[in-house]
Amino acid sequence: MPAVFVHGVPETHHIWDDIRSRLSRKDTVAVDLPGFSTGLPEGFDCTKEAYLGWLISEVEKLGEPVDIVGHDWGALLTERLASVRPDLVRTWAAGGGAIDEAYVWHQIAQAWQTPGMGEQVMAGFTADALVAALTPEGVPEPTARAMAGRVDDRMKAAVLPLYRSAVKVGEEWGPALDKMQRPGLLIWGAKDPYMGLEYAQKMAARTKAEIIVLEDVSHWWPVQAPGRAAAALEAFWAKHAA
Repeated sequence: MPAVFVHGVPETHHIWDDIRSRLSRKDTVAVDLPGFSTGLPEGFDCTKEAYLGWLISEVEKLGEPVDIVGHDWGALLTERLASVRPDLVRTWAAGGGAIDEAYVWHQIAQAWQTPGMGEQVMAGFTADALVAALTPEGVPEPTARAMAGRVDDRMKAAVLPLYRSAVKVGEEWGPALDKMQRPGLLIWGAKDPYMGLEYAQKMAARTKAEIIVLEDVSHWWPVQAPGRAAAALEAFWAKHAA
């Protein structure tokens, strides 16, 4: 029963390197979403539904229910997959993104969702600008530079349609959360500037998931607190071992 790790924006599978290296289990897979250090399948339109369909297909290929873990957009996709395809999931864990009907997208997301403005913002989304944004939020500078170095034009082109397809993601994906069947864990940085802790607490209550709050951590918990996150995941998985 593998563990599947799903990254967010603007990330690749490397966001999980520090956590995976600390896990005792070795049956882990960290995927790269299409357009994020990978090419796009033919006809792939980079919408949220396209990414969900792609992720479902990837998990189906593994042939057995998985422990799925997501961060940021990977969290949203993880939560959606667990809510609509519980047959593919043993447990789910997520942080930095929660599906919620009342959530208002943060300022950068709203800019990306605005035609014309989004393209202008992306044009200024240089490696130096990204490092300057990430380091004040607690991402170590070497990690921030590595992340920024992987943001290319292909990734930028994928991000815009993804966000534009998700203006009403809470309204569209939220109702299915009430049917969640599988055990869940939310890992949350208390200082997350993009989605506050109250959304994690609300989702935990709604889905009967456990919640781990990292008090001194921002949005980027996979690289800010990999040891604590890995320990939380292993304890959670052990509790729900077959």
